[in-house]
Amino acid sequence: MKAYLIPTHYYTLAIKVKNISPYLLLFFLFHLPNVNKANYQEKEVNNQLSDTVKTKTTGAPSIQNETSQKDLSDVFSSIFKKNHTKKTQPDTITSRPIFSIIPAVGYSLQTKLAAVLSGNMAFKMSNTSRLSVISGSMTYTQNKQFYIPIQSNIWTKHHSFNLVGDYRFYKYPQSTYGLGSNAPKENENPMDYSLLRFYQIVYKKVVGNLYGGIGYIVDYRWNISQKGIKNGTMSDYEKYGLSKSSLSSGITINALYDTRDNIINASEGTYVSVQLRNNLQTLGSHSNWFSLIMDARKFIHIKKSSKNVIAFWYYNWIILKGKPPYLDLPSIGWDSYNCTGRGYIQGRFRGSKMIYLESEYRFGISSNGLLGGTIFMNVSSFSATQGTTYQKIQPGYGIGARIKIKKKSKTNIGIDYGFGTKNSRGLFINIGEYF
Repeated sequence: MKAYLIPTHYYTLAIKVKNISPYLLLFFLFHLPNVNKANYQEKEVNNQLSDTVKTKTTGAPSIQNETSQKDLSDVFSSIFKKNHTKKTQPDTITSRPIFSIIPAVGYSLQTKLAAVLSGNMAFKMSNTSRLSVISGSMTYTQNKQFYIPIQSNIWTKHHSFNLVGDYRFYKYPQSTYGLGSNAPKENENPMDYSLLRFYQIVYKKVVGNLYGGIGYIVDYRWNISQKGIKNGTMSDYEKYGLSKSSLSSGITINALYDTRDNIINASEGTYVSVQLRNNLQTLGSHSNWFSLIMDARKFIHIKKSSKNVIAFWYYNWIILKGKPPYLDLPSIGWDSYNCTGRGYIQGRFRGSKMIYLESEYRFGISSNGLLGGTIFMNVSSFSATQGTTYQKIQPGYGIGARIKIKKKSKTNIGIDYGFGTKNSRGLFINIGEYF
């Protein structure tokens, strides 16, 4: 879940990538050498934890490196509680929630001052369920933008069901730049609208780590307006079709395969999600349209003695049929967790088809786990209107720092600085990893 984006001024960067087949890249991505192959089998419940709990020959539980691992609460305790004696506790997560909350203040030319409160809650429904997470944030800006996104990922007893929700309210002035990844920055078109979103999907275990699901999702926007392009030319939004409001309401068919050891901060495993969305006028949708989203991620723990991880992400969002509302088209930064496109402002690219690839190297800095870092790179490409081909590939890259705020759930504060083409760069702050 993205907590805050601060776009700043620009540098010039030009990178060209040609003749890349997204499906060929996906094949190689998920057929990499299988490092620590045994670790990709379905985990026992306690392997959802941040530190591995081992059992001695006496049968009593012990904590591996328990005293050496630190988070921000340990730092504050050492500063403000000089006589504080830490109690030894099993490093487990139970039905009692573990909260991670952080306030932040930021500034950008678009938002001016912004106040953000962001966090998550990690818990287990039972001793035989996987780790469940509810995350959310609340933001108010000097430009009178206000938004509250809440995401939930809840596992029931014995992993039989997985309940995935996405609920949002936005009062959200935001610029668009036209259709396709060739859209120039000079075509900025300031828009304003309110958004109410309700997504709820229920997955049922089929076999092993494979799940099938069905869902109902709604995107309702109202009070939509635009200022237009500064040079007076017609915007792609006008060409596409002006509307004061839009409603997309439909049923989804879903498939999920998930072997990640931790859904907040995975160090190994695979995640694959496929969603077919059918928006129907009979369900209140303004038009009939059909879309496909494929989301695949792989995490490779380099070696057991190291906490360093290589992570890969493939995201493909396609309008298969029909004409969605303009603001419901695939767009950078508008994936389920608003995390695609570090290096670009949200909504910078939009079109009827989106292909996105990202890789990230995550590494430890301090031996106690408090500090870490990351290096990342991504590429994306969009088509314009329905039936057109993918346009120029737009790369992004950057570096970041990680600060552990909850060692039990492995929750980090992520502070990243990303760069993109056309002189784009920005600061990104997040609770948890981006994927």
